[in-house]
Amino acid sequence: MTDFSAQVALGESLTPVGRLRFTHTGPRQFSNFTYDPDWIADARAFALQPDMPLDEGNFFASGQPGHMRDALTGVFSDAAPDTWGRRLLERAYGAGLSEFEYLTLSDDACRQGALRFVDDSGEVIRGAAEAVPRLVDLEAITQIARAYEQGQEISAADIQTLAGAGGSGGARPKANVADGDTLWLAKFTSAHDQAPIERVEVATLRLARACGIRTPEVRLELAGSDFPVALIRRFDRRGKARIPYISARTALVKTGVDLGAYTEIVDFIRGWSADPAADFRELYLRLVFTILVSNKDDHLKNHGFLYVGGQRWRLSPAFDINPAPDRNPHLETAIMEGGTHERSILLALEACPFFEMRETEARAMIKATAERIAADWREALRKVGVSGNLARAYEPAFNHAEADIALSL
Repeated sequence: MTDFSAQVALGESLTPVGRLRFTHTGPRQFSNFTYDPDWIADARAFALQPDMPLDEGNFFASGQPGHMRDALTGVFSDAAPDTWGRRLLERAYGAGLSEFEYLTLSDDACRQGALRFVDDSGEVIRGAAEAVPRLVDLEAITQIARAYEQGQEISAADIQTLAGAGGSGGARPKANVADGDTLWLAKFTSAHDQAPIERVEVATLRLARACGIRTPEVRLELAGSDFPVALIRRFDRRGKARIPYISARTALVKTGVDLGAYTEIVDFIRGWSADPAADFRELYLRLVFTILVSNKDDHLKNHGFLYVGGQRWRLSPAFDINPAPDRNPHLETAIMEGGTHERSILLALEACPFFEMRETEARAMIKATAERIAADWREALRKVGVSGNLARAYEPAFNHAEADIALSL
């Protein structure tokens, strides 16, 4: 049996908020979090996630075979690396890492949200990477990532750098890079790509913004090469300040294989948002956009909330929107709780009352969004270097039966 423990702190000020204890014994992993009494009494205090209210109780989590990430409660799991980062950490430190080790061996500077972890000597647990890679070194970091994907030999220092900056979210190659005080997520072209995925993600995020959706600043680097990089500004940072973040999966207290629904996100917004009406409308627009661009990645980890003070949260900017012309036309997150995962404009229209929208308003939003996408998607792709046969291969993601229904409303 191996026990781990760390003080949990927030932000650059390292304000103590509690203690995380973790046990790894054979195939079992489980954790226990308790708030610091001083944090509970602090006027600035807030619950790290809504189902962990500010009291002196213990908050337990336990992983199950196939779902070991549930060994950490959602807010801690949100801060841990996902598949790509885990593979890098295993390469750097060996197999058999616990969920606590995945969380704390990743670079403190790059973890999602504002959580930080402090050891018993009072030192921040930072991981082994010496520093976040710089934006000016992007080409070199790209080459390291490609070498790793292709199974080439790379130095221990390079794998530590890449592992520390790997960040969270998905299986595709990525790293955090710093440009002064600004942190960016660099998403690399994979050595295994058969389509211009990073170029299309940049184009789609720009198209989303043109449709009125809040998105992070995004741009394409190394655009003239065969291995362009999508750069997405981290929205959980404001200069050096770190902003608390939870995924929608954490907000809805989902574990295991429970996929959830948009109307469940609406219920969370109703109870916790600083501006429910604005977030209802924003979420509905994102649902419509997801259907119209055949987004394959609308699962609950790809929706999130930022803490805005006063025990309130707001929808984070949209991210990870990836059109998939060749995928089964289903949503990862169902439109209505207990309902189908069908990617359907008419079902979205039927659901509009749950978002506190009138049908006339929803129809107008759907049609206007469909018209903007129909008018702009080709030019959006062209601006990132996707044209000719490559653009035609993506046409089914934008030009399909659901788009025709939306245009006819």
